[in-house]
Amino acid sequence: MSKVKYYYDPDTLSYRKIEPKKSRRYRNISLFTLGSIISGLLGLILLLNTNILNTPRELSLQREAKNYELRFELLNKKMEQMEYVLGNIEDRDNNIYRLYFEANPIPEEQRKAGFGGVNRYKSLEGFNNSEMIVSTTERMDIIQKQMVIQSKSLDEITKLAEEKEKLLAAIPAIQPVNNEELTRMASGFGWRSDPFTKARKMHRGMDFTAPKGTPIYASGDGVVKRVDNNASGYGKHIRIDHGYGYMTLYGHLSKYNVKRRQKVKRGDLIGFVGSTGRSEAPHVHYEVWKEGERINPINFYYGSLSAEEFENMLKYANQENQSLD
Repeated sequence: MSKVKYYYDPDTLSYRKIEPKKSRRYRNISLFTLGSIISGLLGLILLLNTNILNTPRELSLQREAKNYELRFELLNKKMEQMEYVLGNIEDRDNNIYRLYFEANPIPEEQRKAGFGGVNRYKSLEGFNNSEMIVSTTERMDIIQKQMVIQSKSLDEITKLAEEKEKLLAAIPAIQPVNNEELTRMASGFGWRSDPFTKARKMHRGMDFTAPKGTPIYASGDGVVKRVDNNASGYGKHIRIDHGYGYMTLYGHLSKYNVKRRQKVKRGDLIGFVGSTGRSEAPHVHYEVWKEGERINPINFYYGSLSAEEFENMLKYANQENQSLD
């Protein structure tokens, strides 16, 4: 029961009952109703944003979604590390490996190229985290492509290294006779006096004087092409094909230690010093051929001489003395 309110009327000197106005009553009712509605809506919103109304299945899916988000974050961090390591490998590949083996570097556009044309990630769109999923998937695809390119590049570098190793082993790089067994370096490459005619003649090799029977060694890896006495002036001689356009000739031998078609390595014993053919004294006449042209052998002794020994040899080789053949 509502309280009855009164007020004092000075004109009549009595208390009168307060009668509430209808408009105020309606206003109060309206305010109460509006307040109730607002309170109800706020309560509903609060309930919807809490787990109170979610089913166990929904709660499980929410936890799974958060777990996937965490995994994507970890995956992106791992991809950052992969990109860093891959970047270092690519840098060494272009600026060290390919530079050393004289191969063209792989263009940056080719390494970093994306995927144009058809939208290959359309099936991943339309989900709550589609942007993150598409971005991560595309990033993985690019890394995978870079790894394939780098793998092929390293395969190429490996082949180049093997070829380079074979080339370095094949190039004639040592003297055919050891320094300890040499009597002297008798004659170098160039114009020399012929020992028989005394005429000035082009000497296209180097003569190393040593006692008869001194060992002669292959100056580089190769295959023996000739072991015979059928070339004019050379007497018993050996020719080795080193590949890559190189061939060496060893003349005036007393005896052979190899056969035709035999594979030899640098430093292998192939024969012995003699004085067969057109020769004035025991020595080995040594020639280096490149693409069918005879070139100065003195440029190829980096594998057996010290700087001082090379300087002495250069001094003797440049003297225009008499050759021994």
